[in-house]
Amino acid sequence: MYIRSSATGSVCPPSQMSQVPPLLGDGHGRYRVHIVGNSGTGKSTLGAELASILDAPYIPLDSLFWKPNWTPSTPDEFQDKVLQRLTEDEKGWVVDGNYGAKLGDVVTGRRTDIVWLDPPFLLYFPRLVMRTLQRLIGVKNNCAPGCSETLTDVFLSKENSILYWAITHHSTVRRRESENLQRWGVHAGGNMRRIGGWGAELRAWKRAVVAMVRGM
Repeated sequence: MYIRSSATGSVCPPSQMSQVPPLLGDGHGRYRVHIVGNSGTGKSTLGAELASILDAPYIPLDSLFWKPNWTPSTPDEFQDKVLQRLTEDEKGWVVDGNYGAKLGDVVTGRRTDIVWLDPPFLLYFPRLVMRTLQRLIGVKNNCAPGCSETLTDVFLSKENSILYWAITHHSTVRRRESENLQRWGVHAGGNMRRIGGWGAELRAWKRAVVAMVRGM
């Protein structure tokens, strides 16, 4: 069995998979990266870090979807806003968020790389609790401008609690992205990679990205 790179069209055996670059890009030095994963897994943190490394815009989808007071954008509004941001910089972009049903192929049809963050629930959920509490007391910014949370939202509401969402969607997101990985994984000639573990794998991958950029 041989593996075909979606970026270059080259073919390599599985024994050479360790030589696959940490990001594929479009073959011309441009990277359009889509970070996916459950709420709280670190998508925003990685997105900002990766955008800085690549010198590309960071585009958090939450801030484009939600209008003040948690008013959702219509599908047309959302797609227009996202498309505008995606086309602002020819160097590429880093997007985070799971809005496939609302965006169609606006992001998926343009991305060169998919990064699935899949750390253990016991690692990311306590961090999500801490960040949520920090937002409640004003230490951290809201998920989107003008979208504040209350104690009732966080701890007593199934509809509005990001904590409840993270708990109930952990298995759902893992199942969905596992299926996507089977179809689109770099091991199968695609552009998707999973980063799991307790942090060492993510740190090693980020070092590889830095080394790749420095070598360009």
